Amino acid sequence: MKLYDTPLAPNPRRVRWFMAEKGIDDVEVVTLNLMEGQHKTPSYIRKAGLPNVPMLELDDGTCITESVAICRYLESRYPEPNLFGRTPEETAVIEMWTRRAEMLVATPMMIGVRHTHPMMGRLEQQNPEVGQYNLQAGLKALKVLDRRLADSEWLAGDRLTIADIVAFVGLDFGRLIKVTPPKELENVCRWAEAMKARPAAAAGMPQKAA
Repeated sequence: MKLYDTPLAPNPRRVRWFMAEKGIDDVEVVTLNLMEGQHKTPSYIRKAGLPNVPMLELDDGTCITESVAICRYLESRYPEPNLFGRTPEETAVIEMWTRRAEMLVATPMMIGVRHTHPMMGRLEQQNPEVGQYNLQAGLKALKVLDRRLADSEWLAGDRLTIADIVAFVGLDFGRLIKVTPPKELENVCRWAEAMKARPAAAAGMPQKAA
């Protein structure tokens, strides 16, 4: 298998983090330079269908994009430690919080950074108002996570799951523009520190923006 990766973007970081949590080290990693448009070449788009990173190319030539889909596949191949749920009930709760993390926090934060960070202008037709609106929406939605984390150490249950990875990687992308969780959200801040302390956090860390 080959994982087509890029160091800075949050979605590839999700997959790197997921692989680190599981100790997956037998997947070849191919690094693409987005600033040079390596994800937009005809050969890459023929495989991926879209100029999206990450992409997992299987041994039979099947190509999977979308970070959570890649993680689901890897979960089936490397089932422990379990990060997607063991029972129908647990799986449904993890799916629910993964979707909430994606829609309420990760996507707005990613859009916010893409539209406000000067370097991202090479990849995005930026609209600062769109960026600021999304950043505020993402930060506001952290209150939902804070309420949940008041009753649970992790976002979707009694252990780290894909929901935590999706939420934290999206939130942490904001550090490129010096956006961090409000200190009054004590539960989110406690959880974020716990995420930063995990060995997989270093494995999934993107390079600093220039």
